[in-house]
Formats: sequence, C-alpha cells, structure tokens
Amino acid sequence: MRISLMSTCLVDVMTPDVARSTVLLLERLGHEVIFDRRQTCCGQMHTNTGYYTEAAPVVRTFVDTFEPQLDEVDAIVMPSGSCAGCVREQHQLVARHEGDAELEERAAAVAAKTYELSELLVDVLKVTDVGAYFPHKVTYHPTCHSMRVLKVGPRPLRLLRAVEGIEVVNLPESDTCCGFGGTFAVKNDATSDAMVTDKAANVVRSGAEFVVAGDASCLMNIGGKLHRNGDAPQAVHLAQILASTKENPFVPSETILGRAS
Repeated sequence: MRISLMSTCLVDVMTPDVARSTVLLLERLGHEVIFDRRQTCCGQMHTNTGYYTEAAPVVRTFVDTFEPQLDEVDAIVMPSGSCAGCVREQHQLVARHEGDAELEERAAAVAAKTYELSELLVDVLKVTDVGAYFPHKVTYHPTCHSMRVLKVGPRPLRLLRAVEGIEVVNLPESDTCCGFGGTFAVKNDATSDAMVTDKAANVVRSGAEFVVAGDASCLMNIGGKLHRNGDAPQAVHLAQILASTKENPFVPSETILGRAS
C-alpha cells in the first residue's frame, strides 16, 4: 500500500522519533510511505477549545494538503488518536459552523481515508504481529480521544501483546484522563496537575518499566510528572515499540522525554 504520513505538529517539533518509528514500521511491513512537507497542524488545539472560526483556515490548509493525495494513496496515517479524532470528527463540524458546504464535503473525503496508527495496522493492513521485539514490562494508557472519539478499543493492546519478549501489565484506573487536554492543562493547571499526579501514581503501582500510549502529548504529560517525581517508569509511544526489532532494538534514550535507563 501507499500511505501518507501526517506526523502532527507536536510530534514534528517535540518527539520526531515517533514519526521516524512510524515510517520504519510501515516500510518494514512492505508499504510505501510518503510525506508532504506542506502539512502543518490539524487544528485540534482550536477545535477542542471551541474556536471554530479560528480553526477554519487551519482545517482548510489541512484539506488542501491531503485532498490531492486521495487518488494516489490508500490511507493517511497519524500516530495520534487525538489528531486523528480531530480530522474524523471535528473538521466537518468546523466547516458546518462556518457555513462552508464545499469544505465540509472535502473534509469528509479526507477523513474517510484517515486512520490512527493502530486502526491502520489492525483494520486496514490486517496485521497484529508486526515482528516487533521489546523485552520489557509495559502498561498501556488509553488516551481520551482514542478511547472516546475514535473508539480504538483493544487494537493497541492486541498489537502490544503480539510483540516478542514483552510483558503487558494492567494499569489501575486506566480509563481516567491524564489531565493534559491541550489548552486544558494551561487554563486549568491545578486540576490538570491533580489528574496527572493520580495517573503517574497508577503507572508506578502497575510495576511497569514503561507506560505506552498512542498520543505523544499525553505521554509528555505523564512522563513529565514521572520524571519530576523521580519515578522509574518512562513514557514510550506505541510506534516506538512496534518499530523495535532484535536487529534494530529500541534505545531507552529515545523515549518521549529522552531519559536514559
């Protein structure tokens, strides 16, 4: 298959290894990955905060970038449940809010080919064992958008449990929010900190070496709290684990916060 990568602006700026791991994984599985350098932001920060009018130009830029690819690629992949959720569920709402029926139709066409990484692997590529090797104990945090908007369900866990050498342990209160929520963490910092404090404590309680999720933003929040607390678990993206093999193993310094073990 020919797959277009939307790396997301946060991954591009803060955690580029997540994008590299996504490409490495898909190419190892025999697929061609293209990357359009015109891509910018999906507009999630604006839409989540209710600024639909301000989000409209961002949505239009996104559609202008990816719509021309629709006849040339089989799928658009985003290593982020929250950004994929924005494209699939919010872009059309923004266009409708602005009374732009043409943009709404175009956004729907792009959304129909857009997938979060675990969705692409399990639903489109029909694979759960990707040949990964990760001999560590991990616990999985289902991020809010992936769980409640995209409803990815057990797909990430199916992929993780097929990884050679891995031990997947339960995360207490796994379905609670980590407190990030983009601008929520800025506007409601005390509440956000209380939420991530609980989340980090549950990661420690799990006994895992790594906490894994499909969103780098949530992992930055959780990993940052773990780091400030001096706790041992590290934050790692699903793509980084799935890209790891015996021949090209994961390096702990490439975790979300770049902490060495």
